[in-house]
This record gives sequence, structure tokens and C-alpha cells, in this order.
Amino acid sequence: MTLGYRLDGPEGASALVLFGSLGSTTNMWEPQLAAFASHHRVVRFDHPGHGVSPVPDGSVTVAGIAESALAVLDELGVGSVAVCGLSLGGMVAMWLGANAPERVGRLVLACTGAKLGTPESWRERAALVRREGTSAVAAGVRERWFTPAFRDSPAAQAVVDELLAVPAEGYARGCEAVGAFDFRAELGRIGQSVLVVAGAEDPVTPPEVVDALVGGIPDATYVTIAHAAHLANVEQAGPFARAVLSHLEERAAA
Repeated sequence: MTLGYRLDGPEGASALVLFGSLGSTTNMWEPQLAAFASHHRVVRFDHPGHGVSPVPDGSVTVAGIAESALAVLDELGVGSVAVCGLSLGGMVAMWLGANAPERVGRLVLACTGAKLGTPESWRERAALVRREGTSAVAAGVRERWFTPAFRDSPAAQAVVDELLAVPAEGYARGCEAVGAFDFRAELGRIGQSVLVVAGAEDPVTPPEVVDALVGGIPDATYVTIAHAAHLANVEQAGPFARAVLSHLEERAAA
């Protein structure tokens, strides 16, 4: 599996790896890029079949995405990293924290859960997109990604446009990866200090999902981003960036 990526920030700085949501590209991190790249060497990944990452020949799993990202980091000569993942990206970050502890120093899990929805619902969405393309889910995704006050903004439209450009098979395989992921029994293996970030109006990660995530990780703190739904980093760029950088700087100084 080949993953596309983008590099920003000073070469000698500590590395921060970013994984975004299903249906997005590395561009979803543009609202935070200047803030993050002023402190870190930033590596942004596209999920398989998204952005510049080709649709792979085989199935997509969260573990496969994580292992492919590690291979890229090896090629780049990047050792220990901080990881911030949102939604599907947060699942990748969880897997890395538990399974590659020697590579991950700090974690931010944003707008995500150890399990989201049911395998059946994700398979149904994958089948719909294979039949009709991502336009078939765009309206519902917009409602989940953004609050009503932000939903029709140019910034929201730009992210939805990226979703519409994702190949149907790339999105469908991402759906299947999310549907197959259940990390609830594995959370206790995450030994890093973790910041869990949630949008106050995120319908994808209601309180019970967030509580299960925070409660299952031995060293987790929690922050809510007000006036934000699922893509909290897009809707509330400044508060999101400050929360992430505060966590990373606190742990770096500890």
C-alpha cells in the first residue's frame, strides 16, 4: 500500500504526523499548518485512495494504513514522532500508540472513537458509494462534519469539494476499514500521554464514545472544542491548534 504525503516545517524540528478523516485529503490540515509547522516538522498523510494516494490493489485496514505510514517515515529517516489523528486518522493514531510505542512519543486523538458505528452500516455506505459515487453521501457528510452555522461557509464547501473528488473505491475501502475497527479492548496498551479532542456538537462521537475512549486509556486528558462538529480543526482552527500544541509542548517539557 502506497501513501502520499506532504512535508512542511523546519527539517531539524521534532516530527508531528497528521492523519485526517475519511473523505478528506492533506488539505484539511491547512487551517493548522502555519501554527504546527512553526514548531514541528509536519508530515501529512493521505489515506489510501484519497488525494495523491492511489487506490490499493487489496483491502484497506487501519493497521495497514499505520504500517504503510511507518514505512514512509523509515524512508524519510524520521524516528520518534508525535501523532495527531482525526476520525479515521485517530484510529490510525491509536493503533500506532499501542503497536509502535518506540516510534510514538505523544498522541492526540481528535473526533474519533475506539469503535464508530456498526460494520453493517459502514458496509452499506461503501456499497452506496460504489454504486453512485461520493456525491451520494455528500449532504449527510456535510451535516456531520459541520455545525449549521458553519455548514454553508466557503471553508466547509472547500472540504466537501475534496470529498466529491475522492474516487468511489477509495472512499468505500475506507468505510470498510472504519467498520472493521474495534480497539476497545486494546486501549489499555496505549502507554503514551494522550489528549482526546472532541467537538461539542459532533454527532459522530457522542459523549459515550468519548467517555469510553478517555476511560480506556491509562493516561488521557480531554478537551472539548466549542461550536464545532466532526471536523473541529476546520471549524475552529485556532482553538484546535492551541489545544494540540499545548499538549505537545507540555509533554515535551515534562
